[in-house]
Amino acid sequence: MDKGTCLSWIICGNKIFIWSYLSFAASKKCISLEIPSDVLENAELGRNSYHCNTWLLSVVNWDNTSKVTNRVAKHRYSAGIVLCNQKTRAVSYWSDIFADAGTAAVTSFASSDESLVTSSPIDGKTTPNRQQQRNRHGTSFTGSSFFNSLIASAVPGSQNACVALACCSTGELWQFYCSPSGIQRNRVYQNIQNLSSQDTGIGQLVGNKGYPRSMIWRLPYFSLSDSNRQFFLLTDHEIQCFNIKYVPDLEVSKLWSQEIVGSDADLGIKKDLAGQKRIWPLDLQVDDHGKVITVLVATFCKDRVSSSSYTQYSLLTMQYMSEVSTSSDVHERVLEKKAPIQVIIPKARVEDEDFLFSMRLRAGGKPSGSTIILSGEGTATVSHYYRNSTRLYQFDLPYDAGKVLDASVLPSTDDGEDGAWVVLTEKAGIWAIPEKAVVLGGVEPPERSLSRKGSSNEGSAQEERRNLMFAGNIAPRRASSDAWDAGDRQMTGMTGITRRTAQDEESEALLGQYFHEFLISGKVDGSLEKLKSSGAFERDGETNVFVRTSKSIVDTLAKHWTTTRGAEIVAMGIISAQLMDKHQKHEKFLQFLALSKCHEELCSGQRHSLQIILEHGEKLSAIIQLRELQHMISQNRSTGVGSKHSSSENQVSGALWDLIQLVGEKARRNTVLLMDRDNAEVFYSKVSDLEQVFYCLERHLEYIISLEQPVQFQIHRACELSNACVTIFRAAMDYKNEYHLWYPPLEGLTPWYCQLVVRNGLWSIASFMLQLLRESSELDMSAKSELYSHLEALTEVLLEASSGVITAKMERGEEHKGLLNEYWSRRDALLDSLYQQVKGFVEAQHQDATDGIEGNKEEILRKLSSSLLSTAKRHEGYQTMWNICCDLNDSGLLRNLMHESMGPRCGFSYFVFKQLYEKKQFSKLLRLGEEFQEELSIFLNHYRDLLWLHEVFLHQFSAASETLHETIFEPLQDSCLCR
Repeated sequence: MDKGTCLSWIICGNKIFIWSYLSFAASKKCISLEIPSDVLENAELGRNSYHCNTWLLSVVNWDNTSKVTNRVAKHRYSAGIVLCNQKTRAVSYWSDIFADAGTAAVTSFASSDESLVTSSPIDGKTTPNRQQQRNRHGTSFTGSSFFNSLIASAVPGSQNACVALACCSTGELWQFYCSPSGIQRNRVYQNIQNLSSQDTGIGQLVGNKGYPRSMIWRLPYFSLSDSNRQFFLLTDHEIQCFNIKYVPDLEVSKLWSQEIVGSDADLGIKKDLAGQKRIWPLDLQVDDHGKVITVLVATFCKDRVSSSSYTQYSLLTMQYMSEVSTSSDVHERVLEKKAPIQVIIPKARVEDEDFLFSMRLRAGGKPSGSTIILSGEGTATVSHYYRNSTRLYQFDLPYDAGKVLDASVLPSTDDGEDGAWVVLTEKAGIWAIPEKAVVLGGVEPPERSLSRKGSSNEGSAQEERRNLMFAGNIAPRRASSDAWDAGDRQMTGMTGITRRTAQDEESEALLGQYFHEFLISGKVDGSLEKLKSSGAFERDGETNVFVRTSKSIVDTLAKHWTTTRGAEIVAMGIISAQLMDKHQKHEKFLQFLALSKCHEELCSGQRHSLQIILEHGEKLSAIIQLRELQHMISQNRSTGVGSKHSSSENQVSGALWDLIQLVGEKARRNTVLLMDRDNAEVFYSKVSDLEQVFYCLERHLEYIISLEQPVQFQIHRACELSNACVTIFRAAMDYKNEYHLWYPPLEGLTPWYCQLVVRNGLWSIASFMLQLLRESSELDMSAKSELYSHLEALTEVLLEASSGVITAKMERGEEHKGLLNEYWSRRDALLDSLYQQVKGFVEAQHQDATDGIEGNKEEILRKLSSSLLSTAKRHEGYQTMWNICCDLNDSGLLRNLMHESMGPRCGFSYFVFKQLYEKKQFSKLLRLGEEFQEELSIFLNHYRDLLWLHEVFLHQFSAASETLHETIFEPLQDSCLCR
């Protein structure tokens, strides 16, 4: 399994089967590659205890800098495969396994002394040359001379070319330059380490045939603009760091090496301790930042008291020292211990060396900081530090799933820590291990092996069985949603929700029983008092049992949705039917609350809970409308004239479809029980998480609308997303208006569509559309008009969301100055830009008019600006209101707006007064005072040089005299004081 590309593979006979382990089960697209026959001829295909697989495979990601999210939006990505036989050293290369036409393998065979190099494309017809034939029948690479590890990386600035590196048990480091035309092999190091054996004391463990052990890139991703890349290599006593330089020519150089097995315990593991006979560093892993290195270590020991031998397994964690130089050939300390050595198993059975060398380490899954140890026998053991002690969890199934072949991690879309562990089994495919299973099913380190041979510590085995019985509902399972409806309660420990008590479970079960009886009989006899006594009304918010029941209704997964037709299910009426069933059941739930008097109780005591229940209805209504919108878009695209795509492709394409894929993918990665479901199916099922639509708009908009696309295409996709946002908001508001009598008093409560994640998502698409408007000078009028109309509707939605959260903050008496500044800045930017577009439309239409008279121009402006004026009036966009009135030269409209917009500090009137004063239009200002006497008096208190004139108009002659006197003599008094 490859974490970077999320690809998994299995080699069976002469075939390599490759698929994405993120894909849901019914739609996995498996790539089949055939291993060239002449590569297989000399490969040892027999099975032994541990090394049934003699192949090394590395995936080359041609888009190394992209996130998994990008691949979801693009529906596909590009990758190459490098395959190497450990014993024969034959190398095969497929440059692009996802190419539509397919790519033939290129192979390279090692010469008998690795001094002669041959390579040829394999097309099924090529006859190998004599050198290749001699090598396949020779014995040069038997015994201890075989490859232990293989890594590969794309070469920047090349077309599907990569460099692969392999370390050999003879101490050699080999480089393979792979391109579609052939493979060049080069031995870059003759002897990586000093092959001095450790004194073991027992003959069966002598020798260094397993070293150097493994290699890994320091950073999992790198920019294709980078000219070099670093990798680590693990030997029998040290970690070495190398640098590969890509330009102008490939060059591998050693940066530094540090001993981790030696006489200094501060540097790593201290050897030659009492009872200690030998130490094996087995595998290493690096964190995503390239700073922390974890090494799996096995130590052979002998108890001096009982004379019994045992093996101790531990994890050594090293990190880069601060301000350390990593120039070429550094011999000083580069790494330091991050933490004391973590002992996994203190006393395990003594295994032979083949078993030890079959063990592999993986790092990065949940729980945070956990690792997984894989053995050649097919076991997978998760190790994590929990409550000040190391705990182990061994993957197991109630039936034989065969060996665990590999393990990886579900990637995160949140740019944060990785997701749950996933394992590839021999007989049962991909399985996920929920975090809660690892925590609850873990045991303290037993005195047993990591193999399948049993335990010498029966107490620990019994403890493990007890914990697994307790955590049985969340034990490792096929990433399946079969138990999702019943498992929603189990997921609380994984989603951060407050831990639920037995009373909560009892209350929820009782509520479910009463609601079920209501659906059958329509009766609610005595349910309120019994629910009260069970504690159903004690919690408020998300943990309230009524809220959880409502959530289970709207989030129910349909067992019959998943089909083998993949994304075609989205175009089927069954989705709409399922959503309507949810809507009707949720309405029944509201009726149950009303008839049982639970609604009245919630309204008086748990307003927030009742609000969330009704918001579930809002979101469900919005999802239904979004489904209809997606269906309409698909129909329009499939019947479009001149469409270049097939009907099936049209039905599952477009910006909204890509957004649905992103949201569904995020939910699947965060919940392992949904991994067998299609992204769109998950999206339309997880109704209560509708806010994630706006989260993905904020975080991943650049993946849905690429700046590399033509501007017309960007506008079309932006308008499609904007329309989806407006549809969601309007559907929620329509539901709220229809069911307004069901809502509790909403003072101080923040609606879901006013949350920060929603506002930021709306602003993300709105600001993108603003940018398109500013750069749309060369666009035709129809494209500008489409962009304007959608942005105008989106502006109304965004401003309503911002004003809603400010209102709630004010009602709660909380600080809201920052929200006001956000609201004002976004409002002014949107309204100003929209009005500039209106003026552009007016000029264009006026030029096209036949008469071209000025009055016609004003009428066009009045007509085109009417809806924008209404939005500005509702949200106190005074600058836009002023500009429209001035451009129309309509004093009557100005006075009407001044009367209608009487906000704080006299509202629009104060703004108009200030504009006239700053423009020194004093006569117009005082003339408005005839109609707005009180408002102008308040304004002129700050501008007293005109106040006396207004007071004269009001026949306040005494006050006018005093004001005039102060106005004249105050400057004189100030000048005297200055003298």
